[in-house]
Amino acid sequence: MFVLVNLKAYPCDPVEVAEAARSVAGDSGVRIAVAPQAAHLDRVAETGVESWAQHVGANDYGSHTGSTLAEAAADAGATGTLLNHSENRLKLADIDGGVRAAERAGLETCVCANNPDQIAAAAALGPDAVAVEPPELIGTGTPVSKADPDVVTSAVEAAAAVDDSVDVLCGAGISTGDDLDAAGDLGARGVLLASGVAKADDPRAALEDLVAPLS
Repeated sequence: MFVLVNLKAYPCDPVEVAEAARSVAGDSGVRIAVAPQAAHLDRVAETGVESWAQHVGANDYGSHTGSTLAEAAADAGATGTLLNHSENRLKLADIDGGVRAAERAGLETCVCANNPDQIAAAAALGPDAVAVEPPELIGTGTPVSKADPDVVTSAVEAAAAVDDSVDVLCGAGISTGDDLDAAGDLGARGVLLASGVAKADDPRAALEDLVAPLS
């Protein structure tokens, strides 16, 4: 299972979370990555944790003020990127362009989507992974794997029908080891979470609890 921790724009210490993630990944053998703000990517990458960008643009080098260039994210230490998170929705053409830009820069990609139909459309663009995240459950602490498990199983089936090499991550409300276990039972190959770690008083303890079923 892959654990991808999105720090969003939460007022946490990105280096503290990154160091906790690196330590727990080393102790448990579980793949854990952290996606900080773009301005913190280099500091997070310097901890040795697997580091992801929260977004990259579809553009190449040129006059694109305010964009996040995929190559710049890679230069800062990112090895992957999220695209089309529910809080940063993109048009389909821009998602496709983002996937191509990430490929150009050697970044792994995970495209977020709300439901199985969108998962199928995202999988058709050829990312490395897709993440199913019903927006109404994001940040609630109620995992989609329990609130609506059919969404996860249907998303897994939808992605496999298009391209069975695309992994499906389970997002929205994930915070405990039980949530991770349930996501795996439903066919997900990983989880995407944020507040369960970024808002935790003790990020290391939160991560240890999360990966406990895999240790």
